[in-house]
Amino acid sequence: MRIVIGGGSHCQMPTFQKRFPYSIGILFYALFMAIGYSQDVKVETISDSILLINLGEVIVISSFNKALEHNAQNKPLSTLDEYLESSSVVNMIKRGAYAWEPVLNDMSSERLSVTIDGMRVFGACTDKMDPVTSYVDVSNLSEAHVTSGQQGAEQGSTIGGAIDLKLEKSNFKPKGWYGSVEAGGESSNAARIFGGELNYSNSEFYLDTDIIYRKADNYTAGGGGEIEYSQFEKYNVSANVGFRVSDDRKLTATFIFDEARDVGYPALPMDVSLAQAYIGSVGWFQDTLFGSFTDWETKLYANKVTHVMDDSKRPDVPIRMDMPGWSDTYGYFSRVNLRQGAHRLLLKLDGYYNRSLAEMTMYPNDPDESPMFMLTWPDIRTLNSAIYAEDVIDFKGSSLKLSTRLAVQNSNVADEFGLSSLRIFYPDMSRHKTRFLKSVALQYNTDMGAYQFNGGISYGDRAPSVSEAFGFYLFNSFDNHDYIGNPNLENEKALEANAKISFKDEKLTIDLEGNYFYMIDYIIGEVDPTLSAMTIGADGVKIYKNLDHAHLYNISCNAEYDILPELKWTGVLTYHRGVDGDGRNLPFISPLAYGSSIRYVDGKFSGSISMRGAGKQVDYNPDFGEDQTDAYTVFSLSLGRTFSINSNELYLKLGVENVFDEYYSTYTDWKNIPRMGRNFFMTVSYSIN
Repeated sequence: MRIVIGGGSHCQMPTFQKRFPYSIGILFYALFMAIGYSQDVKVETISDSILLINLGEVIVISSFNKALEHNAQNKPLSTLDEYLESSSVVNMIKRGAYAWEPVLNDMSSERLSVTIDGMRVFGACTDKMDPVTSYVDVSNLSEAHVTSGQQGAEQGSTIGGAIDLKLEKSNFKPKGWYGSVEAGGESSNAARIFGGELNYSNSEFYLDTDIIYRKADNYTAGGGGEIEYSQFEKYNVSANVGFRVSDDRKLTATFIFDEARDVGYPALPMDVSLAQAYIGSVGWFQDTLFGSFTDWETKLYANKVTHVMDDSKRPDVPIRMDMPGWSDTYGYFSRVNLRQGAHRLLLKLDGYYNRSLAEMTMYPNDPDESPMFMLTWPDIRTLNSAIYAEDVIDFKGSSLKLSTRLAVQNSNVADEFGLSSLRIFYPDMSRHKTRFLKSVALQYNTDMGAYQFNGGISYGDRAPSVSEAFGFYLFNSFDNHDYIGNPNLENEKALEANAKISFKDEKLTIDLEGNYFYMIDYIIGEVDPTLSAMTIGADGVKIYKNLDHAHLYNISCNAEYDILPELKWTGVLTYHRGVDGDGRNLPFISPLAYGSSIRYVDGKFSGSISMRGAGKQVDYNPDFGEDQTDAYTVFSLSLGRTFSINSNELYLKLGVENVFDEYYSTYTDWKNIPRMGRNFFMTVSYSIN
């Protein structure tokens, strides 16, 4: 699999809008071109190969040439969380050894759009213990397409950006039968990994099947201390099928079943007995539609997520609790391209219907007392419909991208008991709430020989999440407060500016980029001293509120140098800052971070030495449960070798992470849970062609 940010560059492109009517104007402009665009435009059309408009990154996870792909990865059978974290722009909030939460531009899941092959999926856990990324695996993915800010608006209404997890497909390649079996192990947590795939593909039909199983015990931190409740067990099964109906028409279908059991979360007061997802879709692709419209793709999809939290394996808790949650989503999207002269137009319609329900039952230690029941998500039904349009205008050596998204979202509190509970705090709240969501962006790219410049401005907004708007006494162990939603929240808005300049010659590549988000009506929990906590031992109650504004800054520098054709050095340095209107530090903002690696690949042999680290966290805020994390630097090594056996290949990779067994935690590690200590790993892959 690979992670793609934008169109393959490591920066993002900005967008601009100051008023809602501007976005309507751009949309009408795009639709006008689609209906009947003048053929007399004199702008010269430039080859697409130099017109990179999106800013982003690609992390390869799977490909048809498994051995080649494994050469490029330090740890081929690592979890998807580890692949995402290897990106220079994605960080992960860690509550245990499993199901880390993606962070992009210092913004987590509420402010991101995370999709699987364009499908909206929503977790069913009120504590974010099941991000969308936890319901797929590296074994069935080809790439993760990461786009920053409003460059990700095609995938949904977003503030921080989007992550689209692309499924691996044979796509009618004439390969016949082929497959692979893989196994891996790790020393720190006694991880056992077994997987395999069997595929068939020709010019008329393809079938891809995949299964992977992972089981891990508690891991050890640096210095040898065992981290209790960090075990997990998971398996994932997937199938993709495609039929070529005619020369330019294709029918596809996808099914994924993912299940994790006995998942421990050492940083939280509860574990997970079951996290399960069924994900399916049917798609239609047509090379031509009518007139000049091409590449018409339509997909219908559905997914069902079940998540069950419990504390039955914790030896000493004040009160036993069960906390199941459910999230069902049904959706569609339809997109089509149009090329007219110097203009490349994309139009997309999409929509989804989601039902989110979560409950909590507390069992008193005194058997004569009755259990207490509450709805923590009171059966929220959300209907979202949107249109997205973009126009890329090609000039000589440069291009300009205009894009907009307009969405209407209606939320309905379907459960009467849940509605009555929320009306304790909001007596006049309506059962229904309709919001209008807007996005507009402008991105410019120019090629100046060895240099390339990307820059842009944008505006976007988002609706409050289910927890932010309707959550009922959700305990946050990070700051030790109960949280109550606020259905009267305003949409959170962001004005963004970004820029990137790149230099590239035969051996050296340098990317310097930065972005700035001016957040309006920033949503965050604030203490309400008039309310009493529900959770035993909690310090108080916070209610979600809109801050007047907040500021987020992100700067990074990436460099790559080809020492020899077989030997490559890469390095990255990043700086982040986030404050609200009163100058308070925002939570989960990265300190100065850095990384470097040297990789050698020569034919059938590969090896790498890598280093990553961060400075001491200077800008933190105890009001949000943060304390200061220390500086750290960790090193890793890996060696790989491919062996030919008849026409097949056997690949072996050995490595060690955290070579010096350092005890450390990062700013994203919940309650300072330490990271894994010295960890030896091995991967064996046998590919059958």
